[in-house]
Amino acid sequence: MKYVCLGYIEPGKFENMDDNERDAMVDSCFAYDDMLRKNGHFTGGEALQPPGSAVTLRAKGGKVSVTDGPYAETKEQIGGILILEARDLNHAIQLMSKHPGVQAGPFEIRPAADLCGMISASEKRRGKA
Repeated sequence: MKYVCLGYIEPGKFENMDDNERDAMVDSCFAYDDMLRKNGHFTGGEALQPPGSAVTLRAKGGKVSVTDGPYAETKEQIGGILILEARDLNHAIQLMSKHPGVQAGPFEIRPAADLCGMISASEKRRGKA
């Protein structure tokens, strides 16, 4: 059975850490991810870009509207994640506007963050490169 774990952090907390504190946190997270992989528990994941890069789709009157930002109602809960390959944000909106799930509730579309550089730097600091 797979579980999707959504990590939350206070806005600005990561950005306001000093470099050593941030590097230590990143290194410990990636080291734990390495342990999970080694033990067969890590099956995949993506970091998200900031909420300001998101759009939310809503169905109203048979039409889908697009709203900037993650403006889902607080009573709504995340029911799952769909990882989508698209050319750009507009293509992703086009693809997800046709998804039947948008009729049941809003979808937030947020670009995935590329962690390759952070992982590589962390591996060098941890002597893995």
